[in-house]
Amino acid sequence: MPHFLDTLREQRWDDHRYYHQSRINQALHLVSAISFLCAYVLLFVDPVAAALLAWLVSMTTRQAGHFFFEPKGYDTINRATHEHKEAIKVGYNLQRKIVLLAIWAALPLMILISPTLWGLLPASVVSGGALRSIGAAWLALGVGALVFRTVHLFLLKGVEEGLAWATKILTDPFHDIGLYWKSPWYLMKGELLDPMPHAVSHD
Repeated sequence: MPHFLDTLREQRWDDHRYYHQSRINQALHLVSAISFLCAYVLLFVDPVAAALLAWLVSMTTRQAGHFFFEPKGYDTINRATHEHKEAIKVGYNLQRKIVLLAIWAALPLMILISPTLWGLLPASVVSGGALRSIGAAWLALGVGALVFRTVHLFLLKGVEEGLAWATKILTDPFHDIGLYWKSPWYLMKGELLDPMPHAVSHD
């Protein structure tokens, strides 16, 4: 267990220092984390609605921060190129995210073509209309993406690394609120990038 927690801490630390230097990205992660927590609660009441909230609000704000606001040049704080960071990324790097988001965007179009998604969606879901069918498909995609990468990491890096990553993903909303709750304040002060003095001292 201590080694598992060390692995989890290391993954969180690397994710923060490598991929969350933009204060705008941090603020968007705060919005994402709060909406993800709402989706977690809604999951026990209406899983399809939870999936719609998670993908339409939580994931879009989260990924917009990474794609549009996070610096992609040479990282002077961590002394690493963007290419190096992408190569060592444990979870979904930007290339993998593009594939995932392409599937996410394609699912509504596929449901318009085939409301049952070629028999994959149960009649009870389809009878609720296209929006609920899309939500159900997105729910399956989210669970599938988590399981797929976890098992992939089992094969690449071992079971502990994979389980640590899955734990990190599921608990990120709680952790992100603790990390980034001040980010809107820093933005109002005009600070666009986190100076990350703790990252420099940590190295």
